[in-house]
Amino acid sequence: MSAEKVSTSEKTAIGIAHSKLILIGEHAVVHGQPAIAIPFPLIGVETMIEYVPGAVKLDSAFYYGPLHLAPKSLHGIANCIKGTLDYLEIPAQDLVIRINSSIPPGKGLGSSASVAISVIRSLFNYADRECTEEELLQLANIAETYAHGSPSGIDTLTITADTPIWFEKNQPITKIEIQEDFHFIVADSGQDADTKSAVASVTSLLKKAPRKIQRKIDRIGQLTHDAKGALEKASKHFLGQLLNEAQKELEFLGVSDAVLNRLIQFARSEGALGAKLTGGGNGGCIIALAQNEVHSKQLAEKLKKFGAQSVWPFVLKKQD
Repeated sequence: MSAEKVSTSEKTAIGIAHSKLILIGEHAVVHGQPAIAIPFPLIGVETMIEYVPGAVKLDSAFYYGPLHLAPKSLHGIANCIKGTLDYLEIPAQDLVIRINSSIPPGKGLGSSASVAISVIRSLFNYADRECTEEELLQLANIAETYAHGSPSGIDTLTITADTPIWFEKNQPITKIEIQEDFHFIVADSGQDADTKSAVASVTSLLKKAPRKIQRKIDRIGQLTHDAKGALEKASKHFLGQLLNEAQKELEFLGVSDAVLNRLIQFARSEGALGAKLTGGGNGGCIIALAQNEVHSKQLAEKLKKFGAQSVWPFVLKKQD
C-alpha cells in the first residue's frame, strides 16, 4: 500500500498487547544468565489509530497533544511511533494515536513494552501490513532502550508469547511446558520502580566488586535453572523455596526495598510457598506463589487489606 493511500484513509485500526511478569532471573538476565517470564493477560493495552487531519497527536492518560511536544516521560514511545511511521513509509501527519492502558507504569510489569507493541501493531494494521515478530521486536526496542538503557529484550518477547518462556540473551527463546496449574498473586507496593537506575546500580556494583557480585548473579542463574525444572515437574513447594532464595540474592544486590520486603514477609507469613519482587525492584510489585486456588483468593484479600495498592490473583495454567 502506498503512503499516499494510507494518509488519506479515514479508517481506524486497533492494536492490543498484554502485560508480563518475570518469575525469576531479574537483573542476572542482563548479565548473561537466564530468566523465566510469564505472560500476564489480566492487564494490557489497546491502541486505536484514527485519521484526523493535522499533526500527529497522542491521546493517553498522561498527555494529549502533538506528538512532537510529548513530555519526557513519553519520549520513548514517541520515538517508537516515529520509527514505525518511517519504517512503514507513512507520513507523520493526519493521525491521532489513542492509547488506553490498564497496566500501571513503573511497576516492572512491562508497561513501556506493552504500549510499544500495541502501538506498533495498530500502525501495521492501519497500513494493512502483517507484522513479523522480528519487526515487532526491532521496533519495540526503540522504546525499551529509552526506558531501560540496556534492555534484556525479555519484556517484548514475553508480551508477544502465550506461554512461560525461557530467555537467555542472544539465544533462541524456548517455551516452558508446565504440568500443573500454579496459582500466583501479584501485589503492587504502590511505589514506582525505576528499572533503568536499578539496572545501572547492579552494573556499577559488578564493576566495583566483580567476583562477589558475579557469584550472586551466577547464583540467581542456577536458581532459575532449578525453577525451570520445578515448573516442568509440578514441584510447587520446591519452586516456592527457589523464589525465596532468589529474593535473598536480589536483596543483596540492593534492588529490593523496605516496602517490598514488608509485603514479601507478610505473604510468606500468610502461607505463601514463596514470594519475591518481580521486575526491576526498588518499588513496583511482588509475586507470591499460593498453595492452591482457595488460598490464592484468601491471600489476595489479605494483601490488599495489608496495604497493597492493587492485587491480581492469576493462574499459570498447564498446557493442554
